[in-house]
Amino acid sequence: MGWAGAIALSLASGATNAAEPSGPRSTVRDHLWIFTTPSGSSNNYMEMGGFRGGSRMTPAEGAFFLNIPNLILVRNRELPSLPSSQEWRAKTEYEQYAIAFRPLNKVIWSVVGSGGKGGMSELHHVLGLAKKYPNIGGIFLDDYIVEPRKQPDGRTVGRPAIMPEDLKSARERMKTVGRPMETWVTLYTHELDPKHPRHKGCEPPLAGFLNLFDVLTLWTWNGEELRDLDASLATLEAMAPKTARKALGLYMWDYFNKRPMPIELMKLQCERGLKWLRDGRVEYLIFLSSTLCDMGLPSVEFARQWIAEVRGEPL
Repeated sequence: MGWAGAIALSLASGATNAAEPSGPRSTVRDHLWIFTTPSGSSNNYMEMGGFRGGSRMTPAEGAFFLNIPNLILVRNRELPSLPSSQEWRAKTEYEQYAIAFRPLNKVIWSVVGSGGKGGMSELHHVLGLAKKYPNIGGIFLDDYIVEPRKQPDGRTVGRPAIMPEDLKSARERMKTVGRPMETWVTLYTHELDPKHPRHKGCEPPLAGFLNLFDVLTLWTWNGEELRDLDASLATLEAMAPKTARKALGLYMWDYFNKRPMPIELMKLQCERGLKWLRDGRVEYLIFLSSTLCDMGLPSVEFARQWIAEVRGEPL
């Protein structure tokens, strides 16, 4: 081939490539997350359901077991221990977790943990880690609406674990990391429905400051109410600002009924979540949790096999 022919072929090839996508398409696996707490920290829930002996699996092991590349770490029962000025070890317990998470694509770290504990005082610890470990991409607010309190007028309402003005301050402080940092929050389906018997309201009204979150994660505490999942997502979509992304939380343990999630309901939420991923209605699926993965639960094995089947599908 002469030089003129080579140039023509090169130009033709370039024109073809220009019409193709600039990067690889994402797969289902890229959109999967695991919700984790420190090893053994949720054993009390399992014992209430008759499962003795406890879990030994760590958060990183849970991600490896399910073959999930993204992880949410939530403090539970004061674990992991907050860094101390009296720390004797070369690396704080916080940093030891961050080191174990280095192979993961993305990590979100709680500043409001299980039971609504924590708050702004934990933020600087997480930001310090994020400056050192680039896969730490944001903060998580779990159990965000804390225990309801009686008001002077007799009403009983919940309150945010971090008030809106403090959330705004947190978002400003997160800019010091030098790259985009996200704010994620747990929202239970019963918190979105004023007619739900578990709904206690929220002051200020929850819908008024959802714009302060980047990712809204939707959870159904009572497994039987998963049959209303379509209506729950529609409710969240009606409330959510257009800028917020949504994630579906998938329980592998039915906490309300103190039992492993029945396979029928496990299948329902997995299939519905995959459809919503494909349709663009949710951005992520979050499996809860790492402390269930070594308990021999049928729901966990179902989730593991389902992930293996669908993880390579393009989106």
